[in-house]
Amino acid sequence: MTDTNTFNQPLGGNEMPRFGGLASMMRLPVAASAAGLNAGFIGVPLDIGTSHRPGARFGPRQIRAESCLIRPYNMATGAAPFDTLQVADLGDVPINTYNLLKSVDIIERHYKPVLDAGCIPLTLGGDHTIALPILRAMKARHGPVALIHVDAHADVNPDMFGERIAHGTPFRRAVEEGLLIGDKVWQIGLRGSGYSAEDFDWPRQQGFTIVPAHEVWWQSLAPLMADIRAKIGPDTPTYLSFDIDGIDPAYAGGTGTPEIGGLNVPQALEIVRGCRGLNLVGCDLVEVSPAYDTSGNTALLGANLLFEMLCVLPGVHYR
Repeated sequence: MTDTNTFNQPLGGNEMPRFGGLASMMRLPVAASAAGLNAGFIGVPLDIGTSHRPGARFGPRQIRAESCLIRPYNMATGAAPFDTLQVADLGDVPINTYNLLKSVDIIERHYKPVLDAGCIPLTLGGDHTIALPILRAMKARHGPVALIHVDAHADVNPDMFGERIAHGTPFRRAVEEGLLIGDKVWQIGLRGSGYSAEDFDWPRQQGFTIVPAHEVWWQSLAPLMADIRAKIGPDTPTYLSFDIDGIDPAYAGGTGTPEIGGLNVPQALEIVRGCRGLNLVGCDLVEVSPAYDTSGNTALLGANLLFEMLCVLPGVHYR
């Protein structure tokens, strides 16, 4: 039996009321450095790359607040991540809220020592612009990565208002910069209206596999994830990028660019749980905008999906 006393544990609800205590992710200890950690939660409070409803800069704080309800053992999967992984909250990246390009550089520099310490980052966004600097840091550590991208949008615009870096462009830039393994990229949940067929055709031309939301309505995504695992393989460094607007706004309306007809919550859980067995080197959960999330349900879903991501990292113990 693993001695869990050697690993950080979330503050329990019987030790401190859940509405009290430190407002860290899952009420875990806060660490100043990634040294000695297997995984760390990092907030990136940035939304100056967004194009419609703002507010994702407040996403990390609200996700942390809602995470106080999460307990350390996953009843559905048997995952007990705090038995074998040293995990902490690494706080927030000190972005420059007046300058997007400077912020992108700050984020990349911030993640490099985290990765160099062997710590797997679990990121609380922030808008989807943040995926680009994180993937840049990933390439410096691991080389190009496979990608599982959940989103309503492909985020492969050539530019937005003439700007090459924004929340709708990160995966176009990632292809151009050689950050991704093109035939090991899946984009799941894409939907809505567009400017032309090019919006979804361009990623297909790069080798991406597109899974539009309407093609998987009312379906389990477990078979899809089994196929993805087989094609990526257990050794390929893999990144999971999860935009909360991939989920239908009936369940996750607190986001900047909602689209009807999206994935449901069980499908979201199937996607994340289906990553078990992959060599996950990092994950993010982005685009939670608390101002449009009056019930807290969107941030609560985001917090739980981040916990599920923790539960599928390499080295997690299953009881």
